[in-house]
Amino acid sequence: MCRNIKMLFNFDPPVTADEVRAASLQFVRKITGFNKPSKANEEAFMAAIDAIAGISTELLLSLETNAPPKNREEEAAKARARNAERFPV
Repeated sequence: MCRNIKMLFNFDPPVTADEVRAASLQFVRKITGFNKPSKANEEAFMAAIDAIAGISTELLLSLETNAPPKNREEEAAKARARNAERFPV
């Protein structure tokens, strides 16, 4: 899985449409191998992003959990700590 795609479910505050679209863009980039598509492929590339964003939003809205929502700041701090450990300066 692409490392840039972040988990979006069960956060407080909830995921935004921009975050879902960014994850969808990363997914399409990963499976196509294109960072930016050619003009010939641009329409299909953008349509795939839109479709995946729509399906992802639908999925996230339909999921249920009993777990308390994760705090975004705490999760970001954990990620920074993991990165500092993996990539010491």
